[in-house]
Amino acid sequence: MTDFEPGDSASIVSVTDKVRALAIGAPVSAVHFLGRTAAFVGAEENIFVVAGEAEPVAIPVHGGGILCASSDGKRIVTGGDDGKVAALDAKGAVTVIASDAKRRWIDNVALHPDGAVAWSAGKTAFVRSGDNQEKSLDVPSTVGGLGFAPKGLRLAIAHYNGVTLWFPNMAATPEFLPWAGSHLAVMFSPDNKFLVTAMHEPALHGWRLADNRHMRMTGYPGRVRSMAWTAGGKALATSGADMVIMWPFASKDGPMGKEPAMLAPLKARVTAVACHPDQAILVCGYSDGTVLMVRMADGAEILVRKNGGAAIAGLAWNAKGTLLAFAAEDGEAGILEL
Repeated sequence: MTDFEPGDSASIVSVTDKVRALAIGAPVSAVHFLGRTAAFVGAEENIFVVAGEAEPVAIPVHGGGILCASSDGKRIVTGGDDGKVAALDAKGAVTVIASDAKRRWIDNVALHPDGAVAWSAGKTAFVRSGDNQEKSLDVPSTVGGLGFAPKGLRLAIAHYNGVTLWFPNMAATPEFLPWAGSHLAVMFSPDNKFLVTAMHEPALHGWRLADNRHMRMTGYPGRVRSMAWTAGGKALATSGADMVIMWPFASKDGPMGKEPAMLAPLKARVTAVACHPDQAILVCGYSDGTVLMVRMADGAEILVRKNGGAAIAGLAWNAKGTLLAFAAEDGEAGILEL
């Protein structure tokens, strides 16, 4: 692989001729896989599924805008401005999980490996566990993000001035982790030792859960809208700059006192990141429509999609890491078999 100047895609090894181009025909907000079936979450009403060599098929899941989506590889759960939480399974069946009694917008959804589902409307977070018991918790301000811990039924609820940690099946008082500002997306590390939020300002914030020590991760020129843990959880890849910012989490202190690694610089803002499920490889999408695959060990790059077009809105690997799907905001998409 050859060295290149930032923004010079001509010198990067390319696999663009191996990508199957797709035109979804509608704006796309996220991409997921259900087995080997690629699913492109539309901004309105439909999820577009692509099975094998078939053309995209629109499956209605909401009666209006789709505001959020999450997947565990078996189903995609979405929230809409119709006040409904819906699930699409690998067979194409749609189930309505919940309908908000006040028809409030469903702003966030999250999935737990044991089948539990969380969603939020306004200041209220809801959890429905695998046995269909539903519980709710009100927090001080509008919920900005939800994230389940990898172990135990524990939910992180991001909101203004901090995060609330809630065990829905326990009577204990929820724990509050304070930090001034508006907290949005929230993620536990795969080893359950750290919690990280993307903030409304161009920064991340984190806590080491053993002692709730703060981890300040700043310096971004733009808001971080996409985060992904590498295989094994040794690093956190993030968007928000004109390169992928990789925060180290291999030690007990996480990124405290450490500089992040920086990969794949281009003359465009990174808008989406996704890490390979098994290997030290990531894929990143940019505001100019470029998609790059990057080997983390040495930063070597492969061009998957050339620039020109709308920003990349979603990226996904299938569970085995043999398929990669991407989509731009305008619905231009592609699938690459590796």
